[in-house]
Amino acid sequence: MLQYLIILLDDTSTSYCHYENSRTEKNLIPLDALKAGIRFGMMENLMIQFVYPDYELPSEYKEAIETIDHSKIVSSLCEDESLRDEADIIVYHDWTGLSNGKYEEAKSYVLRTTKADLFERYMLLKDVLPKVSRLNIVFTDVETFTEEDIDKYKRLLHTLAEHIEKLYVDGKMPQLNLLTDRIMLKEINNCGAGETNITLAPNGKFYICPGFYYDDETDNVGDLEHGLDIKNKQLYQLDHAPICRHCDAFQCKRCIWLNRKTTLEVNTPGHEQCVMAHLERNVSRDLLHRIRKHGTFLPELEDIKEIDYLDPFDNRDNWQ
Repeated sequence: MLQYLIILLDDTSTSYCHYENSRTEKNLIPLDALKAGIRFGMMENLMIQFVYPDYELPSEYKEAIETIDHSKIVSSLCEDESLRDEADIIVYHDWTGLSNGKYEEAKSYVLRTTKADLFERYMLLKDVLPKVSRLNIVFTDVETFTEEDIDKYKRLLHTLAEHIEKLYVDGKMPQLNLLTDRIMLKEINNCGAGETNITLAPNGKFYICPGFYYDDETDNVGDLEHGLDIKNKQLYQLDHAPICRHCDAFQCKRCIWLNRKTTLEVNTPGHEQCVMAHLERNVSRDLLHRIRKHGTFLPELEDIKEIDYLDPFDNRDNWQ
């Protein structure tokens, strides 16, 4: 069931997930389409998330946006300083910006990074984590993850887990999606594209997520005039995901766009996405055990069982 409507305000709206947006030419959503999108969200009782470009919007757009409850997703490079102050989510596209950022407790932050940059610079996160309530790290090149990267990523995660453990003992509880989400979750918390959220693009058409729009504008699933038209919508649901429905790497976003890119199937993740998620899951398990030894963790959190595989496809004989 739909819960969220994502509205891209311009072709140059910042990317906040795995997909790339290389467009540089401004193409602001028509004001009437913006208002129609807001009406659609109201009629369907959806929470609206506006994704902003880096330039300041005209005043009439700001007025329309403020007619409804919403969240603002904004790049750290946005020229509109007041908008950055109001934003709910700030997106960093480089490590320099992250290191020099000014952080507020009420905001969430996203860092989009390549695996190579994370492997090289992850120690910088030690200075950032004590300053934030939540930081999401999003890889822009998941499909390049190799068997040689496994040990690197595992060591990196263990180092970050040790730092988070110290912060929790000191009374600070920052959330880092790679490690703390799995500890808190009791069921899968995937991206929900095509099931719980849908995207409205500047051309007035609906897309499964922003990545589908930027890849191919003809790949839409309806428009404001005729409504949604999602073919085979059950394929976006967890119960039609043959691998994911058996998986307990609950923090994995099960990115629909990334699924299609790596396997050509929206309901089937690639090997790389699965391995990375299970490395995170396993280190989260170790982190949970260590924090519990300090007596500082909530008792109702469930244990994470030990497993002997990184790709759930290798465990298919045990699926029920």
